[in-house]
Amino acid sequence: MNEFSILCRIIGSLFNRQPQDPLLVPLFTLLREGKLQAQWPLEQNELLNRLRANSDPQALAADYNALFVGSECKVPPFASQWENGRPEAEVRAFLTSRGMPLSDAPADHFGVLLLAASWLEDQSEEDEFAAQITLFDDFLLPWCGAFLGKTEAHATTAFYRTLALLTREAIQAMREELAEEGE
Repeated sequence: MNEFSILCRIIGSLFNRQPQDPLLVPLFTLLREGKLQAQWPLEQNELLNRLRANSDPQALAADYNALFVGSECKVPPFASQWENGRPEAEVRAFLTSRGMPLSDAPADHFGVLLLAASWLEDQSEEDEFAAQITLFDDFLLPWCGAFLGKTEAHATTAFYRTLALLTREAIQAMREELAEEGE
């Protein structure tokens, strides 16, 4: 797994799963022990330290739910609920056409889209590069700035405010990497 895939998998999981989800225990453990920095490919140590200082999953649960869960959430995590986002059926059709296995859960969730970027990177198909650019340019970038800005504005914990900043920088770096590879 390369750096691009690691970033997408970690960030996607943090947005896609409740903080107290048992699958996130190893990730929060790495974060709290300060071991995530050694594997983090970007120069974001200050932001990672802020995440680390505010990384108690039980304390984050209420904020996560208020931000992203339910019809009354403050920040809808689905592309289809944003002005520039694509309908869920389009996202699902694109990911299915790439061979990505999907559950019945909405495919246009912000976390799922980042996990899909990781999956595309790990598949190493000849046309994976074009698929990654399409995923970023058509399905993620048109709405993620507004989503991350609203996350930062409405989060009550430093963890989710910081995660929004870290994610914005990481997405920009990953898209720049795709541009450089395309040249």
